[in-house]
Amino acid sequence: MNMTDATVARPSSSVLATNKVIRNTYMLLSMTMVFSAITAGISMWIEPSMFAYFGSVIGSFVLIFVINKMQNSVWALPLTFLFTGLMGFGLGPLLNHYLALPNGGDIVMTAMGMTAATFLGLSAYVLTSNKDFSFMRGFLAAGMIVVLVAIVGSLVLSLFGVHISGLQLAISSAVVLLMAGMILYDTSNIVNGTYTNYVMATVSLYLNIYNLLVHLLYLVGVLSED
Repeated sequence: MNMTDATVARPSSSVLATNKVIRNTYMLLSMTMVFSAITAGISMWIEPSMFAYFGSVIGSFVLIFVINKMQNSVWALPLTFLFTGLMGFGLGPLLNHYLALPNGGDIVMTAMGMTAATFLGLSAYVLTSNKDFSFMRGFLAAGMIVVLVAIVGSLVLSLFGVHISGLQLAISSAVVLLMAGMILYDTSNIVNGTYTNYVMATVSLYLNIYNLLVHLLYLVGVLSED
């Protein structure tokens, strides 16, 4: 009986710990999304140049490493809000750019709706099915490397005035597919207990949503012929 009790207790404590990570992750993700929306609204009102967007991307890379190092300290939460606030502020010029287009309002609302539907749908599927998507790790890593090489190549070519038709469309399409895969992969890791720190889980999911939105904006704009 004692052995049986101990055997039952171990999975129970593991399930409770996993459920706590899930609850804390989505609670923190919700708060950071709201905070990010506020900073994006402030940025849209101030109307900084597109350099603010590129600056936020560079700053976010630095903050990701800092958060990773301090994920178990009291600074983890403030740094997470700083990270998401900075990303939201950098999104402001990008949103203003699309809103300035003839069909801008529809483009932004459609991209946001598609982003929300994709994230909620994929997350709900993993949370209800408990399916393990860890097998996608190698594919996603290889895909990210290919996309990064393509982005760098596109930037280098643009410096020399060379523009390949359809390259940006291909890159954005690939990123959207990769981010959908990353949502499945990261949510699966949270559900199956691979991620034990809800701060890092939140940062991962936030990045997936952010990149999904940015590239859906481009794709919807192209499909709208704007």
